[in-house]
Amino acid sequence: MARFKDHKINIKQLLALIPEELIAKLSLTTQVDHYSKVLHGNKMFYLLLYGILENEKLSQRTLEDTFNDSIFKTLFDLDADEKVRRSSISERLSKIPPDYFRQIYEYIYDEFIQMYTPTEREQHNLIRVDSSMVSESVGKLMEGMDNQSGKKAVKYSVAFDGILPCHFNVFTTPVYGSEDMALPEVINEHVKKDANHQNIYVLDRGLQSTQTMKNFSANQVTFICRAKENRKFVEHESFITENQEMDLGESYLIKDCRIQLYAGLLINNKRGNQHRKEYLVDTHFRLVVVKSKKDDKQIWFLTNDFEQSAKDIAQAYKRRWDIEVFFRFIKQELNVSHLVSLNKNGIQVMLYMTLIVAMMVLMYKKRNEIGYKTAKRRMAMEVRDLAIAQIVVLCGGNPDIYFKT
Repeated sequence: MARFKDHKINIKQLLALIPEELIAKLSLTTQVDHYSKVLHGNKMFYLLLYGILENEKLSQRTLEDTFNDSIFKTLFDLDADEKVRRSSISERLSKIPPDYFRQIYEYIYDEFIQMYTPTEREQHNLIRVDSSMVSESVGKLMEGMDNQSGKKAVKYSVAFDGILPCHFNVFTTPVYGSEDMALPEVINEHVKKDANHQNIYVLDRGLQSTQTMKNFSANQVTFICRAKENRKFVEHESFITENQEMDLGESYLIKDCRIQLYAGLLINNKRGNQHRKEYLVDTHFRLVVVKSKKDDKQIWFLTNDFEQSAKDIAQAYKRRWDIEVFFRFIKQELNVSHLVSLNKNGIQVMLYMTLIVAMMVLMYKKRNEIGYKTAKRRMAMEVRDLAIAQIVVLCGGNPDIYFKT
């Protein structure tokens, strides 16, 4: 029945990696079905999974229509007589325990990461961390950060290992509008999950706090970030040798040295007014400065990694672009730029489910060596074929005749 004969993995094999026993077990341990009459945890999981995959623009109305669709019910063996309304889906999203979906997400990530070869696993110790904002009108979004357009925004901060999203946070309070607050929280939570990690965390210019960098070093968290070109520092030692190759491929090496950075401390003066006093942080960092061959622009990198070459530092940062491609994929193909739920609980649930679908699409893409759009389209086609096959069987027919190639 396989539609795409040259594929190494299909949607049925991916769905099989989510055991029904796990879904049933989590229903008990998370009490996800407490007080729920129709929209039990497993039904919400399958509804959101199918809805995200099948719909170009997801909404509570499309979820209502999806649940009431006979093909959906046949595919996931649900009661044909059950019906739900949009208001029921909205209320369920606002109250259903996100931990239920978190544990499914983490289980699937652990399963998929086993598909990496040992060499690929070593390559994916480079964790890209970045954020994206999704806005909604102030009157609709219950919690969010005010922005200049008169709307409120939700921040998604994600850790991405190059193939799969390995951790994320949803932020709605204004203090997390600063990446100096949001990104360290994501990194520190990911470190706790991966206690024996050898990861290198790569960040853009959003992270500039010297104190945060000092804390990373104290906690043995290796990072590479892009620095502002006017950072104030004291140089202690140059790592550039007399015979060193300065050509790094797309750029030239300008500086590679051990430094100390200045930080600002808010203090009260005698009049009670606050002002910022500069002081030199005692932790040593490494500054790598390169000049682009394309436009002669200087790019500064800060890191606490003193082992890798300057070229490796620059190339590691270049690979940060992977997370930008991932954000574009989930926004354009998986509806992340549209908020299906308007409270934090529902937003968390929707992002867990979006990342679950994203992992399935990314693994399907990787194993079958195809593009993002093609992967999502073909997965949706295979899901439809599974449903048709079940309908044919229920009607007493042979699906192999229908799917004859």
